[in-house]
Amino acid sequence: MKPFGFFHLKGIGGQIAALVLASTVALHLVVTAAFLISRPDRPDAPLDGAHQLTDAALLLGAADPSERPRLVADLSRAFPRLGIEMLAPGSAVEAGDGAQLYGMRRHLGRGYKVMQLAPEGGARRVGVELPDGSMIAGRVDGGPRPWFWGAPWLVTLMTAFISITVLGLWAARALAAPLSSFAKAAENFSLDGAAEPLPERGPEEIRSVARALNRMHERIAGLMSDRTRMLAAISHDLRTPITRLRLRAEFIEDEGNRKRMLIDLDQMRSMLESVLSLLRNDRKIEAVTLVDIASTLQLIADQFGDMGHVVHYEGPVSATAAARPDDLHRGITNLVENAVRFGAEVTIRLDMSGTKLVIDVEDDGPGISDARKQEMLEPFVRGDDARTMDDSTGFGLGLSIARAIALAHGGELSLHDRAPHGLIVRMQLPVWQQPRLAA
Repeated sequence: MKPFGFFHLKGIGGQIAALVLASTVALHLVVTAAFLISRPDRPDAPLDGAHQLTDAALLLGAADPSERPRLVADLSRAFPRLGIEMLAPGSAVEAGDGAQLYGMRRHLGRGYKVMQLAPEGGARRVGVELPDGSMIAGRVDGGPRPWFWGAPWLVTLMTAFISITVLGLWAARALAAPLSSFAKAAENFSLDGAAEPLPERGPEEIRSVARALNRMHERIAGLMSDRTRMLAAISHDLRTPITRLRLRAEFIEDEGNRKRMLIDLDQMRSMLESVLSLLRNDRKIEAVTLVDIASTLQLIADQFGDMGHVVHYEGPVSATAAARPDDLHRGITNLVENAVRFGAEVTIRLDMSGTKLVIDVEDDGPGISDARKQEMLEPFVRGDDARTMDDSTGFGLGLSIARAIALAHGGELSLHDRAPHGLIVRMQLPVWQQPRLAA
């Protein structure tokens, strides 16, 4: 790690440290300004307007008694709001001894006596007895401030609160916004290169994570593309020898052996096509359009009915949702093919509730145990544990393909038990969804 790398301004640590430092400097500046304005180091500072009366009392106390009337007239003209006047000895009526007069007493000293007089015209009146017994009075506009107003500690607390709030909001946004974009990118992860790369912005640590995730996405997409191309090449190369074997099988004289060999070759060809159908990702992605789901399900039921199977549709006559029509038709067809393979009677049920539609494909077959339900959704996992494969067992790709189609629509596929026996394959899809691509 580099020396003082924590203070690198391009990183999260450096930016937080800089913001803490700036907040501390701002806090000290505000506290200093409040200190210079209010001077909290002077507990005897006079109240608003009281310092004028204090200075006047000191001036009159030091002046000759014969000069005081003239000085009082001059002070009245200079400070009209003060309302200073001379009072006859013994005429002042003390109205209390407020603690707010402490500052005036400290400034005047022991030879002066400060008292609270009865208010006059809504203004506070303060009387000052001079050392020779003379009395002056003046109006002090306004009362003492509330204890919490303008206090330096309150300014300090508010400034610290604002600084910490700004720091917390910035740190939360700097960390939460990139993490939200990471979660969104992971949710929309696809292997066809259509997804936008993560934006590489923000602090250095966030940019490093975004770059690493983008490189990982490119590597995974490249590996999957290489795998698909490899399987496509293998499939292409195997078609030729399979065709030659079919031609040679026609010359086998034994009828039984010839049929068995042709069946094996057909299974090999079907397996290759099924695998490519599952793994192919270079095809053109079908656009999401409004589809009448009820009509699609009714059409699938009629198609299987024409082939001699007992398939019913139960649900509304019309139900519109956003979907990829061909993919949806293919996924439901796979589910019905599995159902008619293991059951004698199949029901396709559609239910719409709020923003979701639920498609259930029910059969009256043997069902699947709870221990194998999740396993059956994986590719190449078959319901028949026999090692041989024929037309009745399939290759174990129908459910996995249907699940991939459901995930691509922003939904999910699950398996449930049917009473008294059988299986329910439930596909839940949103009525309106943000199109996604299956990984």
